[in-house]
Amino acid sequence: MSDRWEAAAEAQIRTAQERGEFDNLPGAGKPLPGRGTPYDESWWIKSFLEREKLPSDLLLPTPLLLRRRIERVPDEVRDLPTEAAVRAYVADLNREVVAWLRNPTGPQVVVRPANADEVVAGWRAARERARAEAVAAARPAPPQHGPRRRWQWPWRGPRRP
Repeated sequence: MSDRWEAAAEAQIRTAQERGEFDNLPGAGKPLPGRGTPYDESWWIKSFLEREKLPSDLLLPTPLLLRRRIERVPDEVRDLPTEAAVRAYVADLNREVVAWLRNPTGPQVVVRPANADEVVAGWRAARERARAEAVAAARPAPPQHGPRRRWQWPWRGPRRP
């Protein structure tokens, strides 16, 4: 029975080759990706993250993910419009930290909530720096003149000795 299936499959492949359906396929003549590299058990996860352009942070355990988010707080709040929005962002993050502290899962890593007052102070300082840089950039530059030439009367007519 299996011989008949094999023969039928081979016949279909042969007729497809004769029609040219296997000609000019993408990747034809190119080496296989990953050939010559050591075997990695999580190759499919890494290739999926790379193909879908997903951050590798998704693979981190919860405490490490929380610590990384706390480290990135100044960058995350930089574009927020008001102090209340900054405090709300820090409060949401701190709620997640406290929820993990109540029921820790994963590796036991020290995670402390972010200090809202410090974050707001950093946010204010960053806004002041950005405002000062914008003012300095908007200020017109002093005109750049070449070396001053000495003023002379225009010469008219032939010179007299």
